[in-house]
Amino acid sequence: MNYTEYKQLHDRILNREIADPLYERNIYIDYVKLSKTRLERWEKRLGQMDPLAEVLPRTNRSTHWIIITEPWCGDAAHAIPFIMEMIREHPGITYEIQLRDSEPFLIDQYLTNGSKNIPKLIVRDLKGYDLFTWGPRPMEAQKLFETLRDQQESRDKINIAIQKWYYADKGKAICEEIARLWEDMVLDPQPSLR
Repeated sequence: MNYTEYKQLHDRILNREIADPLYERNIYIDYVKLSKTRLERWEKRLGQMDPLAEVLPRTNRSTHWIIITEPWCGDAAHAIPFIMEMIREHPGITYEIQLRDSEPFLIDQYLTNGSKNIPKLIVRDLKGYDLFTWGPRPMEAQKLFETLRDQQESRDKINIAIQKWYYADKGKAICEEIARLWEDMVLDPQPSLR
């Protein structure tokens, strides 16, 4: 699916047009509402930020980006608008959005410490070789998450701390980490074997 379809999926879930037992649970409806609000907020703020055109060095190399996510994912709501802006600024990038919990279950090949953590960005060359992956969240946010989890903080406290981190960072870490991986790819154009 494309980004427009992904955003429309949020609306379809909120309008109860999706027959999925997961979305019969109010907590997941609340997560989707939050996700939609965060996507929209970042999209508005992106227009007021420095353009992301210079974040990724230009290259003649065409790539295909796959974003694995779900509408209820809080981290995805903070990351995907920035990823989409990078894609828009580079005409050689094609993309698709796949749902973690639907076929083809690509996430099973990209586990994080044995878990299906999302969002996950996979950047491939046009022959289908992986060039790099990123996700599920920036390294600093991941360290914060692990520290709070190890301190056995409540899920709510962890979620609030991570959200505050994203708002303070304003997408900087997401862009910098992906740009660093992109730069390494440009400097070393040999694809890794999957």
